[in-house]
Amino acid sequence: MRPRFVGRFGVADGMTVCNAAIGFAAAAAVLVDPGLAARLVLLAAVADGADGVLARKYGGTQFGEYLDSLADVASFSVAPALFVFGVAFEAWGETTGTLVAGGVAALFVAMGVVRLGLYTVHDPKKPVTVGVPTTLAATVLATLYLAGLTNPTALLGITAAFAYLMVVTVPYPDLLVRDALAMGAVQALAVFFPTAFSRAFPRLLLLAALAYLVLAPDLYWRDGDEDTTAGAESAREATDGGQTTTRR
Repeated sequence: MRPRFVGRFGVADGMTVCNAAIGFAAAAAVLVDPGLAARLVLLAAVADGADGVLARKYGGTQFGEYLDSLADVASFSVAPALFVFGVAFEAWGETTGTLVAGGVAALFVAMGVVRLGLYTVHDPKKPVTVGVPTTLAATVLATLYLAGLTNPTALLGITAAFAYLMVVTVPYPDLLVRDALAMGAVQALAVFFPTAFSRAFPRLLLLAALAYLVLAPDLYWRDGDEDTTAGAESAREATDGGQTTTRR
């Protein structure tokens, strides 16, 4: 008796499943080391970008888009929320502030799930998404910590802001492949060398992520985009874009 997914699974789908597994590892790592949890969130983002690249190269599958949304709930909603809550609990213990932290983390997860559901059903089949992608929100939260911002109050405030920004109607263009690969390379460096050169790689990644967050809706042009409409639709079938299409 063989697993029912045999013969239906694509190469990109395998990377999507890896993304989900890394997301669980990030959530579990909160119990051991918040810094490790933050690095694993970024590693999940690398996997999320890789599934976009693989989808473009090998094509998508019928259930790839839905599989990707499920993986992103784990990696970019639940894992970063637990990470921020863990930082607050480590600093404050069993206090009223920690209860508030739990509420903010729960709100982040709820809005992340809503955002991913809206993306799957309503976002246009073109290289743009509406609202801040969950991948971007998780990346900013993780890199803030790795760059040296460990104050739980500040992290919770930013988490609450992202809970709102994920469901706003601001359009965000997807990253071009060349930019996505560059972002993925910096993410990998931040994962494996987080403290090298006075935390240079997390800070560089944070700068790039914040620039995209603030400037992309108005200033990130896709003129001469190498992605055709058909290619974008094919990629959508198997990936949320992560870094390659930074949509979710």
